[in-house]
Amino acid sequence: MQNPSVSFVVPCYKLAHLLPECVNSILSQTYTNFEVLIMDDCSPDNTAEVAKSFEDPRVKHIRNDPNLGHLQNYNKGISLSRGKYVWLISADDYLRKPYILEKYVGLMDKHPNIGYVFCPGFGVRDGIETRLFGRFSIHGDHDRILAGHALLKKLLRGNFVLTPSGMVRRECYEKISYFPLTMPWAGDWYLYCLFALHYNVGYFTEPMLCYREHHEHSMTYDRLRNSLDDNAAEEIAISWNIRMKVQEEGYSRLDKVCLYGVAQTYARVIASERYRKSDFFMNFEFLEESLGRHTTNETERNWIRARVYAGIANEYYWQGDLASAKQYFQRAIEKDPWIVSIHLKMLLLCLGKSGDYLRKMILSFR
Repeated sequence: MQNPSVSFVVPCYKLAHLLPECVNSILSQTYTNFEVLIMDDCSPDNTAEVAKSFEDPRVKHIRNDPNLGHLQNYNKGISLSRGKYVWLISADDYLRKPYILEKYVGLMDKHPNIGYVFCPGFGVRDGIETRLFGRFSIHGDHDRILAGHALLKKLLRGNFVLTPSGMVRRECYEKISYFPLTMPWAGDWYLYCLFALHYNVGYFTEPMLCYREHHEHSMTYDRLRNSLDDNAAEEIAISWNIRMKVQEEGYSRLDKVCLYGVAQTYARVIASERYRKSDFFMNFEFLEESLGRHTTNETERNWIRARVYAGIANEYYWQGDLASAKQYFQRAIEKDPWIVSIHLKMLLLCLGKSGDYLRKMILSFR
């Protein structure tokens, strides 16, 4: 039997009640050359019964016994799939438009240098679409092919690719990496960065899928309940790992970009509201220990420190804590007085509401 062009890998654990909406959204696509692998991770509900109810030979039910955990289940599904392209979408998410697959395949068939393609999607709570996730806007809002290294510069500041919207060229997994088992929290972010190091990326502006926001059975919800310290440590480790990959591949011009991403990650972990309950919150002892492990000279450490302090100042600025923002902008200047943007931000900070308006205007043109 000829291999399908696309393989949908649908991990499912305690999601039998949501599985039909996901699978039916795939089966209703205008592009039909695909397979659907329902990866039942030894789910205690009636996932097997629901999976067998789809009267379509393209749908296959694969049950793990024992439970593998979400990362090994992902990797098993990818390895068993036969498609040229692999689309990993959880059983609680679903495609919003029937032509999304046709658009994705058309773009990637035409451009073999594209490693993956993504689009924004709407969050869903209690059956109602909520906010928009995964929107990427720079120099206008339109479909485009993004240069991998240019996208990597943005991704290193934080992940904005909505995971269930991403369809990946199989060779990315086979030649570069499957999901690393040491990254249970942000392995998708790591892979999107890593793939962008080697390939260009496609982007469609239309929100063409729906992402189920955290409910009690979602994998994201389960991981959110785990230690925030572990999540924070993983985000930081990913930034350094990407820098190491950049050095190994000889992309020297991306080195400073990676260090800036590292600094932004430290700042986010230290100052963002997300980690307020974590031991990492305001943990500068950890910052110094981490810098000592990953850097070899004080000049590089000071370069990073200045941008960590600047990033923390930005976090506090947008949280409305202007006194803390000013304090950390000053600390950044002490470490590196030649960062022009920090002096500008300090000036805008001193201008009060007028400065807020000007800063938002400047950001709108970025």
